[in-house]
Amino acid sequence: MRVNKVLVLVLSAAFLGWGLGADDGQVKIGLIDVQQALVSTEEGKKVKEDLERKVRAAEAQIQPKIQRLQETQKELQEMQHVLSKEALQKKQFDLMEMKTQIETEGQGLEQQFKLDQARLMQPLLEKFATIVDEIGRKKGFALILERQDPGIMYSREALDITDLAVAEFNKKG
Repeated sequence: MRVNKVLVLVLSAAFLGWGLGADDGQVKIGLIDVQQALVSTEEGKKVKEDLERKVRAAEAQIQPKIQRLQETQKELQEMQHVLSKEALQKKQFDLMEMKTQIETEGQGLEQQFKLDQARLMQPLLEKFATIVDEIGRKKGFALILERQDPGIMYSREALDITDLAVAEFNKKG
């Protein structure tokens, strides 16, 4: 699959170079680091802060339960020689139940975080794609690639238009 992407990128660049070369002999290609750009914009910073706040709230929600689990584990270790076999077994089952509840709640919180992240990031991604498209048209780029694409192993720093895209994004507000 990765080989196919690399092949498509190479062929695309070759065809664009061949097809657009008749204009003025130069093909303008740009690279953009979308993740860096999104967290560098004013809106992206607000989204990042909001997501970090949600993470802190989730941690605050689950942390007391984790502490209670650790305390129960410690109590069990201290009392395992004193308790009867039945009492020891009951405590072990209670401990396993606590672990399961914490894991289930943690998975639910993680899933909720992913949903919140997607809900908050999607509008930014759409707006950003529009801005990159405008930059491509206005500045005469034949191709703008995402820096994180698997086929890009090296690029000159001069091709990077991330800062330009961030500036345009912030200008549009």
